Amino acid sequence: MISRGVDSARIAISQLNTSDEHYPGYVQAAPNKQLVPLVPFHFDRSVLIVLPTYNERNNLEALIRAIGQYLIADILVVDDNSPDGTGQLADELSGQLKHVHVLHRAKKEGLGPAYVAGFQWALERNYRLIVEMDCDFSHAPWDIPRMIQASTTADLVIGSRYIPGGGTQDWNMQRRLVSRLGNAYVSIFLGSRIHDWTGGFRCFRQELLADMDLARVKAKGYVFQVEMAWQALQLGAAISEIPIRFRDRLAGQSKLGWPTIVEAITEVPRMYFRKPPSR
Repeated sequence: MISRGVDSARIAISQLNTSDEHYPGYVQAAPNKQLVPLVPFHFDRSVLIVLPTYNERNNLEALIRAIGQYLIADILVVDDNSPDGTGQLADELSGQLKHVHVLHRAKKEGLGPAYVAGFQWALERNYRLIVEMDCDFSHAPWDIPRMIQASTTADLVIGSRYIPGGGTQDWNMQRRLVSRLGNAYVSIFLGSRIHDWTGGFRCFRQELLADMDLARVKAKGYVFQVEMAWQALQLGAAISEIPIRFRDRLAGQSKLGWPTIVEAITEVPRMYFRKPPSR
């Protein structure tokens, strides 16, 4: 249904017996809004959601509580010493909610190093599935259970904007063009086996991350997503893409800028010629 264009927020997926007369069903968060399960999903594999933050105080608590409506999972906030107090808020939430953890970093170094630190933290604690997502509601919390379910047959699941059923909301024409051209540029060098190279909504199996050479990941901006996907392909990982609708952030400013674009232009050709990791 989603691949045919139905909004995933309008589809009720349940792990309970719907024929049971006591089946609790779903409720609407608000008129014409997404469906919310009365019982969050619980999977038999430990799940960690990594949220990198820099000046996300206005989004953090709302996102953490929204995730909890759909899924039972641990959350790691990786804060790069945000001047707006995001790190302090994360500590407060960690004190209130036992499934929330915080990793403080001394300074802002970019998206890539923040995720690598979060992945290493997850591997040290033996989480079986590691999800990465933005902290600004660009990625829908109600899509996480679908992504985790897809990981039963894939080492890496990518929430894709560029397969049937996927798309973007609230983007202007310039941003759509930059994203499309960016993915086309990457495909020229690295191939078209992946439709959404730059998407940042993903689920990794622990085994794949453990086989990756995280120490050699050099990208700091959004091209980090390309580098991780390229390593996965070189390792022969099973990769699956599921359609998602990416929306513009609810609060704050986008961190996409010219330095990120320049990094992508220069780093993608270097990835192609770099020696692949061994599994």
